[in-house]
Amino acid sequence: MDETKVKSLNGTVAFLIVLLVLAVQDAMAAPWQGIEPLRSRRADVERILGKPLGAASDAATELRFRIVGGRVTVTFVTPRFIETKRLDPNLAGTVLQVVVDYDNAADTPQSLGIQNDANFAREERGPIAIYRNQREGIVYSFLNGRLRRAYYSPSAEQLSRAQRR
Repeated sequence: MDETKVKSLNGTVAFLIVLLVLAVQDAMAAPWQGIEPLRSRRADVERILGKPLGAASDAATELRFRIVGGRVTVTFVTPRFIETKRLDPNLAGTVLQVVVDYDNAADTPQSLGIQNDANFAREERGPIAIYRNQREGIVYSFLNGRLRRAYYSPSAEQLSRAQRR
């Protein structure tokens, strides 16, 4: 093979690797503190956040935690959710959603870099501004310009891929 063909082939391979990396990144939900929807399990959550508030049974579908500056609620995939969404049964017990409630966060859309980010759709309702990124499964809710709540859920693509064929 001559040198021109080798360079062309190397360029094509490099391009395909970049596309593959981008495709994998798009399919993943955004994790919060190492907790990732549809991957992390209850043991992972408790290892990261400690013991949940209240008396949570082993069958609990929701756990609540106190964190510095707020609270976290973690919900888990249930058999009913699997049935309704026609998901792979192996996802039972994985994290479905992480909701972080902030007491007095100083974060703003500007400080998070999402105000002009085209990946986030913005919706305003009086003093509430909501920024949604469906691709990554993130929703930020701001009250009077300050971060009040963040939701970390599976991306639409991740849910689609988790469905049984």
